[in-house]
Amino acid sequence: MIKHLMDYLRLVLFVCGVLVGIQVPGFVDQYGQRLEAHQLEAKLSLAEFQHDADRFFGGDINKLIRHYRQNNDPVFSAGGESIESIYQRYVSLTDALTRFRQHSYSPYQQVILTPKKDIQAEVWQNYSHVILLKPEAIAIGMLLGLLISILCESVLSILFLGCRKVLAPR
Repeated sequence: MIKHLMDYLRLVLFVCGVLVGIQVPGFVDQYGQRLEAHQLEAKLSLAEFQHDADRFFGGDINKLIRHYRQNNDPVFSAGGESIESIYQRYVSLTDALTRFRQHSYSPYQQVILTPKKDIQAEVWQNYSHVILLKPEAIAIGMLLGLLISILCESVLSILFLGCRKVLAPR
């Protein structure tokens, strides 16, 4: 009876691991979509300032920012800080998007090791569970299912053996 329960528990753990593992590529995909959307939004926010930089400073937005900051009017000077903030955000998101698209494994590497924290949090808050039937999703799901099953079974076996030793007649 206990053997059958352990077999069913192993199956349940495996299926749960597969379902969790299949979510990983979906999360990474949604992270990439949001990263791209934020980068596009930053680009659109910067567009008019870039147009001014093209007209007056040979396309160098840093010269435009310096021009704003060097102005004696505090409102105008603060505008330079705002433009620089938008520009830095755009550069940062463009760099992250470039690294995200570098290799087939780089999206996973970025999401795990160097995510944009605000975008990662946004994806977590608005994540919609999906089941992607892409080879990588199936592979990650199977691997995670196997690892969770092995880990949980090992822990339960150790606990079971510990309980047997403690409860065994001496």
